[in-house]
Amino acid sequence: MKTRILSLIAGSLLASGAASAASLEVKVTNLTQGIYFTPILVSAHTSDAMLFNAGEKASEALQAMAEGGSLDGLNEILTGISANTVSNPAGGLLAPVASTMASLETSDGNDRLSIVAMMLPTNDGFIGLNSWKIPSEAGTYHVYLNAYDAGTEANNELVVDGSGAPGTLGIPASPGVDPGTQGSGVTSTESNEMIHIHRGNLGDDEATGGKSDLHNTVHRWLNPVAKVTVTVK
Repeated sequence: MKTRILSLIAGSLLASGAASAASLEVKVTNLTQGIYFTPILVSAHTSDAMLFNAGEKASEALQAMAEGGSLDGLNEILTGISANTVSNPAGGLLAPVASTMASLETSDGNDRLSIVAMMLPTNDGFIGLNSWKIPSEAGTYHVYLNAYDAGTEANNELVVDGSGAPGTLGIPASPGVDPGTQGSGVTSTESNEMIHIHRGNLGDDEATGGKSDLHNTVHRWLNPVAKVTVTVK
């Protein structure tokens, strides 16, 4: 009798472990008109891990992603906690209206999904899905993502060659449409240094001069900025 009870317990634990692992297809679609996403990070991790928290200060790793598109710091952290991660599924920038797919096999306990990528051209804007609980039931699920501001850099809206490193003010690139030039800068300060919903680019309609190097008919957006389709198999 004791042997049978132990066998039942062991069987229940194995079944529980199998249920917590999952095979996922994750599709990310850029919903904007003129904003590009830098290499995307898709990760499944445990419930006590988060890439960011709105209303809190950005980590150095998140800052590096939000200001320059670097995933190195976040990947190092995720590797250290045995997360299941796909980096850069699009093989570079994800253009407006384009989509990319990532296949993810999750380990036991990695039941939360997070996604981040910098938005170009912005100073420190990024798309963010934060610790979304992966459904246990097979099916297709849709999640819409807002744009966040990392709060680490003033949104001066000036495209500056060589910027993109943390602490170096400026937008590193404006893919798709050439930016304006010789803007004076929208602002030189950031009043909200916590991660918060991005106000959006302001832009202007002056090719030379004005406050912004961005175009008000191309580089503005409204939330949501991305759609995530998760297929649980």
